[in-house]
Amino acid sequence: MASTYLSRTFGSPTNNKIWTMSTWLKRGSSSAEEFLFSSSASYREFLRFESTGEFTYRKASGSSTFEIKTNRKFLDTNSWYHFVVAVDTTQSTDTNKYKLYVNGVQETSFATASYMSTDYTPQFNGGHIHTIGRDSENSSGFWLGSMSHFHFCDGTQLAPTVFGSTDNTTGEWNINTSPSFTLGNNGFSILKDGDTITDQSSNSNAWTTAGGVVTKTEDNPSNNFATMNFIMPTGGGFTSQSSTFSNGNTQFATNNSSSNYGVGLSSLGMNVGKYYAECKLISGGQGLIGIRGWQGTSSNNYLGDTPKDYGMYTNGRVYRNDGNVLDTSVSYTTNDIIGVFVDCDNWKVYWSKNGAMMNTTGLTIGNVLTDTNARSLGAYFFGCCEWNSTGNGTWQWNFGNGAFGSAPLTGTTYDGSDGQGIFKYNPKNLTLDSTTKSFKALCTKGLNS
Repeated sequence: MASTYLSRTFGSPTNNKIWTMSTWLKRGSSSAEEFLFSSSASYREFLRFESTGEFTYRKASGSSTFEIKTNRKFLDTNSWYHFVVAVDTTQSTDTNKYKLYVNGVQETSFATASYMSTDYTPQFNGGHIHTIGRDSENSSGFWLGSMSHFHFCDGTQLAPTVFGSTDNTTGEWNINTSPSFTLGNNGFSILKDGDTITDQSSNSNAWTTAGGVVTKTEDNPSNNFATMNFIMPTGGGFTSQSSTFSNGNTQFATNNSSSNYGVGLSSLGMNVGKYYAECKLISGGQGLIGIRGWQGTSSNNYLGDTPKDYGMYTNGRVYRNDGNVLDTSVSYTTNDIIGVFVDCDNWKVYWSKNGAMMNTTGLTIGNVLTDTNARSLGAYFFGCCEWNSTGNGTWQWNFGNGAFGSAPLTGTTYDGSDGQGIFKYNPKNLTLDSTTKSFKALCTKGLNS
């Protein structure tokens, strides 16, 4: 997240010229320059995503400058990638000096391929400062998304199969949560299994939080949780790209004009099963929180304006198709936590405020798969927006990630159905429409179950 980064000064390497970095990552922006890993001595080297989406290994100045930049653009902000960078500058063949693997497959197409010289001594793995999530020399290029299982090997050029494997049934690249490799002097394993920056290897190579706050999230490579969707089309009542996304895209802020309400939607949708999410209004006095099941036709379609939109206004009224369809008589304001319950098995929606149900009789939302007005999306999405088209608001969502913004949940917390996700309030065993119902987190495990 913005302004958060890690720092460590490395010791004497086992072999400065040979090393491997492996990490799982979820980008926070497809249009921002994000530094993954950086190191500085007399000059800096870095691994970063360009603002246009390419991935680059570069030494920017001084002697033996080089740059290796992919043709491929990594623009997906909703899924996890696995990146392995494997370096051995003792090799005589350029393509053996630097190997990049993404989700187990080696990248071979590069827009720029100016390699380091044979026997070049990298800044990486030398006895000087290294940073994760920021440029090592400048207060810029902060990481905006999430990282998990960050490993570093000093002295060995490793293949991606050390850190992951292909599922024989699904063909998906899956994480190896306990990889075995020779660490070398500077090797480490951090950000593992919910841990933060403690080195969980035998080296105990400690990192420090040099800026910002490291926030634990339940979102991980084995269970991808919904976030707010950074990549959405303009028009049709969706947000414009000028809206602000932060905290791993769990915080959404509008930047409205008179022609765009700036509706923000979840990155995952639902059309079968029961799902729950929590939303906290941070600022803005005219917010709407609910679901969207239809794209609409214009940028003036606020949440609750179309036939398959349901938005709860701050006065407790729920709007659909530009009309009030429910008055809960319970208003909400900043810092209140609004729970949204979507039952796609019975096509109902419910809301709560700070754990207390605002309606136990659900509004009928209709089958999003068969309704002509809804087929353009094919699913319902959690969403929010500002009612005032010239005003602005900020919301923080907990889709089971276990935090609002950069603040982890405190006090008593609850699991979603099947132990998926962590919530402030209980989504299980609720009596709704005279039936006991339990709701899941909107995540890949929840969807697959």
